[in-house]
Amino acid sequence: MGRALAEQLGRELKQPVIVVNRSGAAGNIGAASVARADNDGYTLLMTSAPFAIAPAIFPDLSFHPIKDFTAITQISMVPLLVVTRANSPLNSISDLVAAAKQNEDSISFATFGVASPPHLAGQKIQELAGMKMLHIPYKGGSEAITELLSGQVSIGILDVISMMPMVKDGKLKALAITGPVRAQALPDVPTLVEAGISYDDVGWFGLFAPAGLSPAITQILNVAVNKILAKPEMQKLVVASGTVPITPSTSPGEWQALFNENVRAWGASATEALKEDE
Repeated sequence: MGRALAEQLGRELKQPVIVVNRSGAAGNIGAASVARADNDGYTLLMTSAPFAIAPAIFPDLSFHPIKDFTAITQISMVPLLVVTRANSPLNSISDLVAAAKQNEDSISFATFGVASPPHLAGQKIQELAGMKMLHIPYKGGSEAITELLSGQVSIGILDVISMMPMVKDGKLKALAITGPVRAQALPDVPTLVEAGISYDDVGWFGLFAPAGLSPAITQILNVAVNKILAKPEMQKLVVASGTVPITPSTSPGEWQALFNENVRAWGASATEALKEDE
């Protein structure tokens, strides 16, 4: 997705756009490098929802996601899937809730870490459904998937991008998806709201620049990226990954306001989750 967007953005702005992958420390190394860059619009950060939670998890961060960045636009919504192994007796969210209520802690759920977005979603789902599940945090998504497929854990709450291929192949079955609408790539999977749990938070991909970027340049980048994202080929790419296009597109102010609220609300939830895990 990032490379396709960069290629199209280069054409739109009539200058090359180079993708630099800087992994490590849950994406914080790359984010820190952008925070230190000149605020001239030539260095951008494409990142995802854990960026908003970073200050709560990493108290010694060299940057703050609100103070040190300018929001450009939201790229797509990234739902989470509630999945289980193909031969699980659980076939719906109703089955899951009934099983959890019948025998407390008999249901376990896998995520890729304490205070991660899937963990926070799991906590909220338990609260809203009035049930208890045992959280099993893994160091990464691949380990969680292995344990899920082998039946060592009851369900997984993981991002749609990682889970969708295995759902399509029949290795996993999806009980529900987060978000306000069903994913076009998985039209038969109900939202949690449709399944009776009033939770519609989603992750996202978003675009940012260093703090202090001029409003004029911010607007140029916002218009250019939103124009690209509206193209049929980009819409198909977004949908094919299981993510959800942003319709209508967001202005810089709208994206900044939504992001700020994510940092506040998700940060508070992450802090609480970390305390409970101590």
